[in-house]
Amino acid sequence: MTIVKVEVERFSITSSKPFDAVVAALKAAVGQPDMIDFFRETRATNDFRDLERIVQNGLGRTGLMLFAEFELGDILRRETGSLTPRIIRFVIGNPLIMKEMVKHVPDAGSYAPVTVLIDERPGGVHLSYDLMESYLLRYGNAKALAVARNLDAKVTALLRECAGLKHSDDPHVD
Repeated sequence: MTIVKVEVERFSITSSKPFDAVVAALKAAVGQPDMIDFFRETRATNDFRDLERIVQNGLGRTGLMLFAEFELGDILRRETGSLTPRIIRFVIGNPLIMKEMVKHVPDAGSYAPVTVLIDERPGGVHLSYDLMESYLLRYGNAKALAVARNLDAKVTALLRECAGLKHSDDPHVD
């Protein structure tokens, strides 16, 4: 048995945009295939080119797709009877990007697809993402790290866009 400590870097940004606008921006940027059909189609093909085509058809303009959405705030609100907090966990990614990391570092499959958390707080709407590169650093595989860095750049750019910030004007990055 092996237990290894993994340190993770978290990207967080705060937006002054309304929660619903931030969530809508994220959903507009990522593909939203019917996941039952998507998995049925991907499992039915034995040809990699067909698999790539199926994946490409499911991606949004960002090259990412939505795998799952968890309304965490809904569970909290049922206890409190309040309208807040609103918290949604999005599981997003691209199976072709995941494949490239996993073929070099199998443990990357534990972290991909990735989680984006959007939550409403008194100071604004927070968008958070744990950087894939930080998960994979300990493995020291240059090829997997390069793929992870590209994925991190793609996801953090998406979050900046959803927050209404450009890369140069995000003073709320923690």
